[in-house]
Amino acid sequence: MTHYRFRQVDVFSAEPLKGNPLAVVHGADDWSDARMADFAQWTNLSETTFLLAPTSATADYRVRIFTTARELPFAGHPTLGSCHAWLEAGGSPHGTEIVQECEAGLVRIRRDGERLAFAAPPLLRSGPLEDDLLERIIDGLGLEPEDVIGHQWVDNGPGWSAVLLRDRETVLDVRPDLGKILGLKLGLVARWGGEADFEVRAFIPGDGMPEDPVTGSLNAGIAQWLIGADIAPSHYVASQGTVLSRAGRVHVQQEGNDIWVGGNVVTCIEGGLTLP
Repeated sequence: MTHYRFRQVDVFSAEPLKGNPLAVVHGADDWSDARMADFAQWTNLSETTFLLAPTSATADYRVRIFTTARELPFAGHPTLGSCHAWLEAGGSPHGTEIVQECEAGLVRIRRDGERLAFAAPPLLRSGPLEDDLLERIIDGLGLEPEDVIGHQWVDNGPGWSAVLLRDRETVLDVRPDLGKILGLKLGLVARWGGEADFEVRAFIPGDGMPEDPVTGSLNAGIAQWLIGADIAPSHYVASQGTVLSRAGRVHVQQEGNDIWVGGNVVTCIEGGLTLP
């Protein structure tokens, strides 16, 4: 039997149980792909991560990210949650920024006061959605065409597409027909003038959980779209998870050519695993 350090953290919330949970296994260098996949399925969270020694000389650590169904090359809340767990366990970065190695490459992370923030990776796909896809999304969400005031591919690894809706109420009222959007990675966003500047929702039917509580990769892609199109200011806060009784807050800030996506992370469970 072998013992491994383990943490379960809550990401994009300073208050435990109000963000997006993440399971983190430390020192998983001897784990097989199959064991990682089995363990991620067992935790039954949107993502589980495994910390390993880096293979790049410029990285501080390496992470592998699994949903209950597949491995992801990059994801936002696992990036911040894994970094928090690594630092809390005594990790010390080589420089002023932390460099995470993942399947998508090297991701820069920085401390932003009490929060952590990652530099949004480049989009793998951008531009307007195809007409037939947009029609499928509108039908699957139960919307009218006039409810959608903008749409875009915002794929930075997971495959995100996004639609900009006319107001926050429309975003919150959506009750999708999951069968009609099965296989899509779909984000909804609308302006809000309340506690945050925008309201966001993320649907991932067929990938373990129909709706994700708070989603860093989606917010990164949306930020690149909205800021680049002058729809959003260079610094804003997005709310996500409202329909799921969460209170996620994603802090976005553009600095030069970089867009930083940040949030609070808190540890809820700390302990160990004993596995054969």
